[in-house]
Amino acid sequence: MTSVLTRRGRATSGDGFDRSLLTPMLLGTILNPINSSIIAVSLVPIGVAFGAPAAETAWLVSALYLATAIGQPVVGRLIDLFGPRRLFLAGATLTGIAGVLGAFAPALWVLVVARIVLGFGTCAGYPAAMYLIRGEADRTGKDSPAGVLTALAVAAQTIVVIGPPLGGLLIHLGGWRATFAINIPLAVACLVAGLLWLPKTTMPQREKTSGLDIPGIALFTALLLTALLFLMNPQAAHWYLPVLAIASAVALVLRELHTPAPFLDVRVLGGNFPLLATYGRVMLTSTVGYCFLYGFTQWLESGRGLNPGAAGLILLPLSLTGIAVSAITGRRAAIRGKLIVGATAQIVGCTVLLLMPGHAPIWLLLTAACVMGIPQGLNSLANQNAVYYQSTPDRIGSSAGLLRTFNYIGAMIAAAAGGAFLTTGDNPAGLHHLAIFMIAAATLFLALTLADRSLRLVGRPARRT
Repeated sequence: MTSVLTRRGRATSGDGFDRSLLTPMLLGTILNPINSSIIAVSLVPIGVAFGAPAAETAWLVSALYLATAIGQPVVGRLIDLFGPRRLFLAGATLTGIAGVLGAFAPALWVLVVARIVLGFGTCAGYPAAMYLIRGEADRTGKDSPAGVLTALAVAAQTIVVIGPPLGGLLIHLGGWRATFAINIPLAVACLVAGLLWLPKTTMPQREKTSGLDIPGIALFTALLLTALLFLMNPQAAHWYLPVLAIASAVALVLRELHTPAPFLDVRVLGGNFPLLATYGRVMLTSTVGYCFLYGFTQWLESGRGLNPGAAGLILLPLSLTGIAVSAITGRRAAIRGKLIVGATAQIVGCTVLLLMPGHAPIWLLLTAACVMGIPQGLNSLANQNAVYYQSTPDRIGSSAGLLRTFNYIGAMIAAAAGGAFLTTGDNPAGLHHLAIFMIAAATLFLALTLADRSLRLVGRPARRT
């Protein structure tokens, strides 16, 4: 770690970990997933309010994902260089501003702007948390408690599926604008927690000026922006977008190979196959998970005829199962075993969707949610822990940010798949076609996991004394 976290009069537990950090870590971590999921039940009422078709309201999803996919590794790198406090507080402030914008938006385009601001505002929480966990391990000379990483996984991933029922409740109580306004108290809570408990960071001035690779960040942004714009609407007429993405990627690699302080250390990253494989698994499992979250929710409303509140409640077992699975398995180091079971459960859950009838009974809908909760709890926890152990210590913030980037690349693929397959109204054929796509992605995820022998050692390093 290149910075020094000051500790003055802080109470620590028996394992030495500073427990006062948990509150800002968990609050910051939930900001992004709650906003990525709560919109799932808000799209239809927002479209009705502004007379906007689904193609336009889809930008509310895409805008946050674009901003987050670009912003997470950038903010993560800034945290590596400058420490978490300033970035955390700045992000919380942007989140509050976005909440105000959304609560009083007079037009759909203002909501899109609010979602972009939300995307950048919620970028700091997760990289900051991973940075702090690594910093505590360095400070105490011991690996941070497994329960802390488990808490992050539970907070970040299971909150995704708490979002829809919470969104349904907020819409019932205060309309769709309440799903934006909820960010105001969340931002205030983050600001208070950050000011009270996040340590101040000191750093040599030379590193501040030389460690930030602005051209590399610009090329990385161009690469992701063009690639994700194509994923949002893949058409032959948009052939120039993947061309620009490839050109940006080549320029980025050449730039990073010839700069002393690269934004993306491609030499280290290229030689770290286990970390690259983890990013690939994150993308695949996120594709399946978000296909279920958005596609199944959309079908529940437009195909099965449920209202937003009922659709949100159907997904509640997804969250409860994910929390239970993470809590039970969180302290176990067998990352590979978790991923194998998680991939298998995804295949089983997708098969349930493939066999889903048009007027499926409630018990079958709840069964599908329960089954998909198993990989929700296993895969996110295992992949997060893998990144923690596989990344280099001085780039833990940017590595954690890249994990979220690949997570949202998977979400963008899922959004494109949902738009392509769910076009048949109340006919279950669209859901079945989406399920086939999900099975293919889950099978590839399982194959990649079985082929990666390095996973047998991840999470079991020699303990520091």
